[in-house]
Amino acid sequence: MGPQGATGGADAVDPKVRRMAMLAAADQAIGKESDILDSLAAAFSEAGYHLYLVGGSVRDALLGRLGEDLDFTTDARPEATREILDAWADVVWDTGIEFGTLSAERHGRQVEITTFRADTYDQVSRNPEVTFGDTLEGDLVRRDFRCNAIAVELHGDGSRTFLDPLGGFEDCVAGVLDTPGAPEVSFGDDPLRMLRACRFSSQLGFDVAPRVREALNEMADEIERITVERITVELNKLIGGADPSRGIDLMVDSGLADLVIPEISDMKMTQDEHRQHKDVYQHSLQVMRQAIDQEAPGEPDLVLRWAALLHDCGKPATRSYNEQGNVTFYQHEVVGSKLVRRRLKKLKFPKKTIQEISQLVYLHMRFHGYGEGKWTDSAVRRYVTDAGDLLERLNKIVRADCTTRNRRKAARLARACDSLEERIVELAEKEDLARVRPDLDGNEIMEILDLQPGKQVGQAWNYLKELRLESGPMEREDAILALKKWWHEQEEKEQHDGA
Repeated sequence: MGPQGATGGADAVDPKVRRMAMLAAADQAIGKESDILDSLAAAFSEAGYHLYLVGGSVRDALLGRLGEDLDFTTDARPEATREILDAWADVVWDTGIEFGTLSAERHGRQVEITTFRADTYDQVSRNPEVTFGDTLEGDLVRRDFRCNAIAVELHGDGSRTFLDPLGGFEDCVAGVLDTPGAPEVSFGDDPLRMLRACRFSSQLGFDVAPRVREALNEMADEIERITVERITVELNKLIGGADPSRGIDLMVDSGLADLVIPEISDMKMTQDEHRQHKDVYQHSLQVMRQAIDQEAPGEPDLVLRWAALLHDCGKPATRSYNEQGNVTFYQHEVVGSKLVRRRLKKLKFPKKTIQEISQLVYLHMRFHGYGEGKWTDSAVRRYVTDAGDLLERLNKIVRADCTTRNRRKAARLARACDSLEERIVELAEKEDLARVRPDLDGNEIMEILDLQPGKQVGQAWNYLKELRLESGPMEREDAILALKKWWHEQEEKEQHDGA
């Protein structure tokens, strides 16, 4: 599969035509930024330095997807860059000046400029000894992939020149990820680049070169040198890509997933001899793809994507066979939810994100407890209440979880989803389903039962909430009668137990 650009797949277009089209598209995209680029280039030129647009900015311009983030490199040392930017920009940040990087903003647009680097690595940590270089090629050769090692020199007169000493342009044309030097050296310098290969495969739709794939397979365990925080950033970028299945496949096949998130590769279960269950791994990828298809335009919904991918991760630990020899996965949603919480906690995901993803995994089977047209008011209330703010995402996962090729079964499940959502709307018109609370609050309970704050008040509140879920809203007088009856039964039970 070729890169995803404005000119279509690489296989569908003559390479020469594609090269010309990509260069023209890039030149046009960069030209649209002339308001900021020309003045910045002129400022560096007047000071006697060169300025280059570089890295992902050039790659994305060639692929027809240039965004607002613009990255530059220069032969100017950090102190000289700071002096130039102070005169040119509205605001300058020098928090990265130790590494040769300064950021600036002019007329609401941000830029990041880094002095040529010629770092050296010890092949033990991923922290380089930062040294500044003297040549553009020396700076480019230290980058992760050749497609990210293309530069555009910006001249002071507004003209520009494409520079590609390492062949990154041809990689963009072919849709290939390859390293500037030997991949073993590149990944040894910084093992995070292995996960970046998976991430770029997801974001760009690129394949990895054979030598890169071989190095991934041989060096996967080097990823353990990387901090968990950096791994998590790459995982989120991967799953937020245009086609995360590509990146996940590469991560699983190379063995990286075994080390960073084994719950994914564990789903590659060997099917039983009768093939009574689906390939859980492939099914999960398909569910994720179908969930993505339901996303609203804009930013990817990472919570939805993670939950869809991991919804069945509890199946490997719960697979069993009943007396008839049929395969079962009883309570896999409960086990899966626990696995997700444990793994995401190790990966240091935010607490709220962990709660949301694990809750969606826990709830994804709730829908299947009811057949088409069999949703009672009580069942709808409980479904909505348990889902809470996750209701819309839960409904998307339920729909995405249908990957059967049986058209009748698929149509039946779709009708059941439609029926549930219709019932939710109908009941919501009568009740406030977003806030199902008891008909009496804690203060009223204490006053009616003459109680002090404590456990008994909480028990009474929980009883009224269950009653509310089961029966719907009640008149105040009916709620009071129900509360008093329940309290009387509790007192009688205590007396009986104490006798």
